[in-house]
Amino acid sequence: MEKKEKDNCCCNRKKERTQQEYKKLINRLNRIEGQIRGIRRMVEESAYCTDILTQSAAVTAAMNAFNKELLANHIRTCVADDIRAGRNETVDELVTTIQKMMK
Repeated sequence: MEKKEKDNCCCNRKKERTQQEYKKLINRLNRIEGQIRGIRRMVEESAYCTDILTQSAAVTAAMNAFNKELLANHIRTCVADDIRAGRNETVDELVTTIQKMMK
């Protein structure tokens, strides 16, 4: 597999989440989905640009909060477990992921 193709691959790895972690993430995503629907409705109803932009900024903040929570959980579980198991390549994967998030 070419490097570029590998960088875009999800590796087909899975993560077992606790019921609490799962619920928390899904609840956040449901709220974000509702915000997106609200923005769409605002566009459809010709709302004023700055009102839409304000709501868009709120969605961005909500996605950032979701990403921070997911990243923290990933580091505490997947990354820590892999390092303890001697799979230090996970650190490189984490660095790549953070670089993608910061684009």
